Amino acid sequence: MKLLSAAQIRELDQATIREQRTTSTELMERAATAVAEWLLSHYDPHTATDVLLLCGPGNNGGDGLALARLLYYAGYAVRLALLPAEKYSDDYQHNHHVLPKIIPVQELATDALPDIQPTTLVIDALFGTGLTRPLAGLPADVVRHLNASHARVVAIDLPSGLLADAPQPDPEAPVVRAAHTVSFGLPKLAFLLPQNAEYVGEWHLQDIRLSQQFIDHADTPWHFTRYTKPQPDGWAAPHTVPQPELQLPRRNKFAYKNTFGHALLLAGSRGKVGAAVLSSGACLRGGVGLLTVAVPGCGYDIIQTTRPEAMCLADTQADFISELPDLKPYQAIGIGPGLGQEEASRAVLEKLLREAQVPLVIDADALNLLGAHRELLDLLPENTVLTPHLGEFARLTEKTKDDYHRLDLLRDFAQRHRCIVVLKGAYTATAAPDGQVYFNGTGNPGMGTGGSGDVLTGLLLALRADQRLDPLLATRLAVLAHGRAGDLAAAHTGEAGLLAGDLVQHIGPALRELEAGSLG
Repeated sequence: MKLLSAAQIRELDQATIREQRTTSTELMERAATAVAEWLLSHYDPHTATDVLLLCGPGNNGGDGLALARLLYYAGYAVRLALLPAEKYSDDYQHNHHVLPKIIPVQELATDALPDIQPTTLVIDALFGTGLTRPLAGLPADVVRHLNASHARVVAIDLPSGLLADAPQPDPEAPVVRAAHTVSFGLPKLAFLLPQNAEYVGEWHLQDIRLSQQFIDHADTPWHFTRYTKPQPDGWAAPHTVPQPELQLPRRNKFAYKNTFGHALLLAGSRGKVGAAVLSSGACLRGGVGLLTVAVPGCGYDIIQTTRPEAMCLADTQADFISELPDLKPYQAIGIGPGLGQEEASRAVLEKLLREAQVPLVIDADALNLLGAHRELLDLLPENTVLTPHLGEFARLTEKTKDDYHRLDLLRDFAQRHRCIVVLKGAYTATAAPDGQVYFNGTGNPGMGTGGSGDVLTGLLLALRADQRLDPLLATRLAVLAHGRAGDLAAAHTGEAGLLAGDLVQHIGPALRELEAGSLG
């Protein structure tokens, strides 16, 4: 699913109107109907006894006026507060003209702001994606008044004052703080960034039949990987059954362990052997054919006991890894979980980068070693997968000004070093060597726990060893399945009770859902 710029979104609307031989008024009616349907499913007209719609003079305000009419006929107690302007859009004027006269309407002024109680349901239709500058004057006063009310706010398309695809030019300018944002067709880049979470709230997409042809041909580096849970046979006609956006190839009946690769994992140090246990468990559950785990001497008994399915190589050093095994038997190699930052381990990492002829997955302490010795970055083999969290990424690059700056650094790093970077967090972003970035739609806050990243490393290692998958597909599948395993686990444990080990146990079911042909 593509993420389009504000300018492209406006072009998309016009392309839809041309291709479908419809009108802008009809498209606005679709949008208003979609929001009305969402509200009906979330707020009962009999309990939402005070619904205030704040409308600006443009097409976002026109959406609000059309929505007010639909909500009134659906039984909601609605009232309107309108921003005055010298000019109103044509569709705004049309919907103002057909507004039922019985709906109370107030014209906004600095000394005449609407009454908003904490129990009021407020629909924000002041400004949409057309906004290009910070709010000031009366609009800013209205938004400050709204935010101070602590009312429940639903924003149409985009919270007013927030830009769709760029940082706020004035951090002091007010932005509507919405509990929900109901948008159309495609998500906005702004929805996926931590700095905007307090404004966007939970976001929801409503289909208004926008031009798929325009979307297919639109040029953008930003993508969102959504997840649609497969349904059993008979749920609907075959052509309507939702499928996962990414699919794992189904295993051939005559496949055997070599088909799925032999992986090597270098992990653990004294006090951190648990990271090796979690990562190796995820690799095994991820379907690797064979796994060898290289650990310091202190980890040998632990791995042999906890992961009997894996082979184990014990280092001559008891507390950390100091030796690189012979690399010939392996189809993929992972390094980093619990590794520590000893000089001998740094030397092992450097030797690995110089000698490896197979895919690499680099995480955790191995990333910190790269950050401390950036000259090693020039040794990264093409399509190496790096899995930093925000702090590790800053050590590899620089301190960022905001989330948009971080995305610029992410794309530049992946392109410059010809690698794949998995920047972990909510909506984990995977940057490819060609500059494309894929945000992930699975996962939950319960996964913010120690060891979750080690599990991702093991799963990535398994899929990079799989001879059927190309590097980017393997990486995106691993990220998607890791988040899905977290969602499945949280359904049993709750988010607060989620442990990294729970993720390991749910990798198999997550991959089963993503397997091609899983619907029969």
